[in-house]
Formats: sequence, C-alpha cells, structure tokens
Amino acid sequence: MDLGFSGQTVVVTGGGSNIGRAIALAFGREGARVAIAEIDASQGEKVAREIRDAGGDAWVVETDVSSWDSVTAMVQRVEREVGPIEALVNNVGWTQEVAFLDPDARVQWEREVQINLWGMINCTRAVLDGMVERQRGSIVSMGSDAGRMGEFRQGVYAACKGGIIALSKSVAREVGRFGIRVNVVCPGTTMPDSDEEAGDSSMWRGDFGRWNTPEMRERIAKLYPLRRIGRPDDIADTVVFLSSERASFVTGQTLSVSGGYTMI
Repeated sequence: MDLGFSGQTVVVTGGGSNIGRAIALAFGREGARVAIAEIDASQGEKVAREIRDAGGDAWVVETDVSSWDSVTAMVQRVEREVGPIEALVNNVGWTQEVAFLDPDARVQWEREVQINLWGMINCTRAVLDGMVERQRGSIVSMGSDAGRMGEFRQGVYAACKGGIIALSKSVAREVGRFGIRVNVVCPGTTMPDSDEEAGDSSMWRGDFGRWNTPEMRERIAKLYPLRRIGRPDDIADTVVFLSSERASFVTGQTLSVSGGYTMI
C-alpha cells in the first residue's frame, strides 16, 4: 500500500534505538525523507545508513528534546536542508523503575519530566508554526499504557505519559481547523532484539536491560492476551499509518498497541 510519503519530510525523535529505529526505517521504506533527531548522533547515523543503503534518504540532527533551543535549531535545520516537515513522531522516552516512596527519586523524576513531557511539548510546539502556515501536518506521540491505567514503580513516568495523552487531545482540538492531526500510540513492552538496536542512552541499556532475557520475555508474554511481547515493527506500522493521509479523519485519538494488555 502506498501511503503517500514519497519525498515528504518526516522527523522521528529518538530514531536511533528500538521503537524509534523501527519507525525511521518504516518511513524510509515508504519513500519519506527521514530526519532522525537523536541525542546519540552515532546511533542515529547507524539507522540513517540503513535507510540510505536501502535506497532511501535520511539525515541525523543531534538534538536534546528537553532543550527548547536545541529543538528549534533542529526544526530550522531540517526545514532548511531537508524540506518542510509534514509529520513529526515524538518517540523519545525514558524511565527506570523506582518506587514513588523512594526518598532519593527526585533526580530521576526531574529527568523523566524533562525528557518525556517537556520533550514532547518542545517538539510539538516547534513544528506547529510551519504546519499551520502550510495548512497540513501530522503529529504522533508515544504514550504508554502506564499513562492510561498507571503502573507499579513508574508513577512519574505514567504521569508524563498521561500528560502527553491529554495535551495531544487539547492540541488536536486547537489545530484541527488548520488540517493538522494529533494522535497518540501507546506501546506495550517492546524490546530491542539486540544491543545493536539500542544506543548507550536507551533505557534498555539501563535497569530495563535485565528484562531482555529469554526467561523474562517468556514471563512477560504471559501478561498479554496475545501471549507475546511487542516487536518494534508492530508500533512502527501503526505510527506510519496514523501519520499518513489514509488516516486523514483520525485525530485526538489514543491507540494502545500492546497485545491486549489494556482494553480501554
């Protein structure tokens, strides 16, 4: 199915690792001009090379999504050197497990809010002026089922993801009249297949890395009605569809791609 991305510019934040990597590669296969906004530029370049080796077009812009100045510089560079941004995927996310009662958790909470919530706010606001001027555009942000139902030892992360869902609905109402759509995808547990698919800054190189063993995968899969954990491509295919004109009448929606873990 041709989703109409040939020659269009798409920005994928955190496009160097795991889900973001799969999203960037999927857009590349659709013929998009893929700009990978990645704090780990070397990891982003690995993915960009994969896209280029397959005949696509890809660029890497080193970006700290928690910094407004870094984000605006990224958007200006992409629109100047690659093309007008037709779609943005707010993929960057980070957490580590910590109890809300942990007296030493505040530093982690600050980082979670800066990366997960402020990152989405910064990137969304930065692309909107151009999209409004052109009267079209799509924004898809990564939520989490933790933001829909809460999750043990992920309280502030869940709050950030709940904020992404609420803000996306609000922005969708505000910018719909300009032909801009805003949606959210909530992945279930989705692990990289190898360390090569996750950069050093990925949460899968931190505490969550201990989950990525055959034994843990088998245990986690039993929590899902479909009896498997997510693959990055599961999320990527959904994101690409929601970003496309095939979903032109879909906005303000939150879709869980989580094997039935939640049914909200």
